[in-house]
Amino acid sequence: MTSVRFCRDWFLLSCNKKLVAVHTKESREPFVFDCSDAEKPPKNLKDDGNSNNGSTEETGSDEVLAIAVSSSGKLVALTDDTKRLVLFECEPSWRCISTRWVVRRCVSLVFSQAEDELLVADKSGDVYSFSVVEPQAEGELKMGHLSMLLSMVVSPDDKFIITADRDEKIRVSHRRSPYNIQSFCLGHRQFVSTLHIPPSHPHWLLSGSGDGTMKLWEFESGRLLQSWDLSQLDESQSSDPDKNTAVVRIISSSDGCHVAVLCEGESTVHFFHLDQDNEQRLVPHSRLHLAHCPLDATFDPEGQLWVLLDSSDALLKIHTLRQNSWQCRTDSIELSRVSEALRPHWNTAQGLGGSSHPVFF
Repeated sequence: MTSVRFCRDWFLLSCNKKLVAVHTKESREPFVFDCSDAEKPPKNLKDDGNSNNGSTEETGSDEVLAIAVSSSGKLVALTDDTKRLVLFECEPSWRCISTRWVVRRCVSLVFSQAEDELLVADKSGDVYSFSVVEPQAEGELKMGHLSMLLSMVVSPDDKFIITADRDEKIRVSHRRSPYNIQSFCLGHRQFVSTLHIPPSHPHWLLSGSGDGTMKLWEFESGRLLQSWDLSQLDESQSSDPDKNTAVVRIISSSDGCHVAVLCEGESTVHFFHLDQDNEQRLVPHSRLHLAHCPLDATFDPEGQLWVLLDSSDALLKIHTLRQNSWQCRTDSIELSRVSEALRPHWNTAQGLGGSSHPVFF
């Protein structure tokens, strides 16, 4: 799955079988990890037979399925289609700490805030815990669900694991005792595709869904605070209620004030402003119309939005907030450095069948 993240001053791109890291501030050698050249799976690695369809999975393709960055930016993890779980340290220099193996292909990864645990959600609805302190230790089953999981986050105080599934539900479970469910956030009419906790609002949760809405929750109580139908905010979209466009990504700036939302197959980025003192709380700000569909986007530490485009001509764009408007930067040395370093890997990945967003069904 093609995705982008920031890890301190490192820009990360996962595309097809590779993880590529480029330093945005210094002329340092890019770090490249190619899963096809990584440690091969042990011969006895196989599905445990409890998957939803009851069949053993075929040999993997090495495509990267998910990546995660720890809150301090010191650790990165990835999982791939061959069921690797790879842990990296990126400072003072990049190195692979461990390669472990998961039972089934994974859909979401997240570090605990204390960075002592890496949580892995797989396609059957199970969540496994892998130790970061003991990087060679096998994973332990943490919790299960009846439906396929699509997204997962951990609360900033490390008390709760929040999971979203294909059956419209968001579940808030106690991290130390996951059988103890704190609440459910119910209200979406289709699968819940993405979750995000804004850094400056640790008790709020943003969720996106196949029903085309983004909702704001007080997750400990399960109380819905606000809901926005993104199709009603964009005059260019059809008003047909039966034709919803899935929300595939919700991200926020490091200060938590600015929220960007991507929808499947749309060349528009929706911007919102979060304001705890405002009765409305989640306020639509503007829309950014792009020449190509964004494959993914991420905010850098300075609050600029980096957008990865489905284009060989203009791979990346940087947008910054100036005079209350998100404007494209054309004078960025960082953008030139990153684009130049990524292009060989991006050109190699073009046409190889890597997906930009998860397929929801």
